[in-house]
Amino acid sequence: MSLSLSLCGSGSLTDRSKPIIFSMARLDRVKNITGLVESYAKNSKLRELVNLVVVAGYIDVKKSSDREEIERIEKMHDLMKQYNLNGEFRWITAQTNRARNGELYRYIADTKGAFVQPAFYEAFGLTVVEAMTCGLPTFATNHGGPAEIIEHGVSGFHIDPYHPDQASELLVDFFQRCKEDPNHWNKVSDGGLQRIYERYTWKIYSERLMTLAGVYSFWKYVSKLERRETRRYLEMFYILKFRDLANSVPIAKDDAN
Repeated sequence: MSLSLSLCGSGSLTDRSKPIIFSMARLDRVKNITGLVESYAKNSKLRELVNLVVVAGYIDVKKSSDREEIERIEKMHDLMKQYNLNGEFRWITAQTNRARNGELYRYIADTKGAFVQPAFYEAFGLTVVEAMTCGLPTFATNHGGPAEIIEHGVSGFHIDPYHPDQASELLVDFFQRCKEDPNHWNKVSDGGLQRIYERYTWKIYSERLMTLAGVYSFWKYVSKLERRETRRYLEMFYILKFRDLANSVPIAKDDAN
């Protein structure tokens, strides 16, 4: 078993030859992780085609002091029992190690799986960008930032969390097509990578921030940041912009004459 899937959690995967649907988020109502698990559990065709792995919250209800999270933990355990998900579903406790999270994305990509972000609303969608950067075909909520990040059918897919049956059928259609034509997975994966390289790299971000600083006197606001945060911004600009500019300047030489 991969290190990524041997982390502390509940449930197991019997047939590891199947692709994996993956999601990672807080375990609360808005993130709708239990909604994803329930819609997966109810769709027999989807369960036949793929496994499901989620990284969210605590597994043991006694470890949480948050009332909403406790309710979601209990619901997750109920769903596992009600739909007999063991063998097709793996629930991993929340992870804070960034390197390990990167391994999780890459492991799912190796299975020719997909990332699903089923939130009822998402302000931006950092996990969506992370997943697409790792080449994972991504299905994300159409309420909030992901609707702008993803071009539906080109660099990923929009799903409506208020219509989970439709979202499940979209996933079924995708994985059925991938089964019939493996190049379909590569096409969507490449589309996601292209979208990130065109719109969401740190280099693009730094260039836009520099433009804002010049046009709107933005620095009189960001200059109030704490010293450590200011240093991080300066380091980012140095690495992405100024270092290359400095390297392009010819070294001064003394005139031999």
